[in-house]
Amino acid sequence: MATFQDTDIRRARDETPGCARLAHFNNAGSALPPQVVTDAVIDYVRDEALNGGYETAAASIGKFAAVYSSIARLLGADADDIAITDSATRSWQAIFYAIPFQAGDKILTCRSEYASNAISYLQIAKKTGALVEVVDDDESGQLDVEDLKRRIDGDVKLIAVTHVPTQGGLVNPAEEIGAVAEAAGIPFLLDACQSAGQLDLDVRRIRCDALSGTGRKYLRGPRGTGFLYVHPRFRARFEPAMLDLHSAVWTSPETYEVDPTAKRYELWERSGALVAGLGAAVDYALSWGLPAIEQRVVALAALLRTELRKLDGVTVHDQGARQCGLVSFSVAGQSTARVKTRLADAGINVSTLSRESAQYDFTGRDLPELVRASVHYYNTEDEVSRLCAVVSGG
Repeated sequence: MATFQDTDIRRARDETPGCARLAHFNNAGSALPPQVVTDAVIDYVRDEALNGGYETAAASIGKFAAVYSSIARLLGADADDIAITDSATRSWQAIFYAIPFQAGDKILTCRSEYASNAISYLQIAKKTGALVEVVDDDESGQLDVEDLKRRIDGDVKLIAVTHVPTQGGLVNPAEEIGAVAEAAGIPFLLDACQSAGQLDLDVRRIRCDALSGTGRKYLRGPRGTGFLYVHPRFRARFEPAMLDLHSAVWTSPETYEVDPTAKRYELWERSGALVAGLGAAVDYALSWGLPAIEQRVVALAALLRTELRKLDGVTVHDQGARQCGLVSFSVAGQSTARVKTRLADAGINVSTLSRESAQYDFTGRDLPELVRASVHYYNTEDEVSRLCAVVSGG
């Protein structure tokens, strides 16, 4: 497996204009794009301005097809299994709301679940009488696969899990969850919003029915882009909750036919420029290799955790048998807003997290508000040292 050398890191930084301005540790929010992504978006918009929007889209059909193929390669899927949307949330909702829940149906999820997903569970439970069950964590803090197995019965309609939660470096055991779901014949929806682009994903290995992701985070693509993998077995069982003239064909005054591919979960209107940018971002990630990216990100995050734990008053809150590029911490006697502001004044970007983003986990562990520093392969060891110096100097 190829690994990142010093020359590779310098090249990655040279190809990322933002690296010359600041130390960006908010990659789980929205990463800095490489120049090739920005160029792809601007070039497409310029073509639209010169030639017309419909005309540019028609001339770009081949380029768009290549984006589906690139995302499929990223995930170990077929191009027909891929849909392109405007966000990870839209992708996730296209699957969740396609399932016809009824009273007594169970939705199994993880304690580290993200707010948007949990709100959807609660909405459907309120409307239909479906039940939401939160699977216990094991001793490491990840989803307890044995507890998941104990909860499987004929009423379970969906297993839905966030792969990498927003509030820390935990990586939930997606492959083990997929094995349980497949054996039970229960649909498995994996939210890979924060794992796609930093971890080496393979949907065949994970055995999920659907996987949602975004372009703006670790893939370093533009905001307003998302993608969705959908296994043919799910497409055969569940028609999308909403259709239009792109996802289906109006075959007669009284009939329609739904697209047999994952495009059935798309809508007709979208930004061609952003799709072009997403494709450039995926191809750029593939050019480095996801195993190499994962190795670099995991190692740099481990270094950051080690250095933060040396600081008086700093508590690192990450859990899990396997950890990734997100590092969550708190500083005794300082609000997260103050820590973030001091870092920003030093040219260092981080984000903050509150209980509202992950109620199950924050409540269960009685977590304080958190500072989140999420590393990427273009970050450096010197930037890690700078971040820790600012935190310790507060």
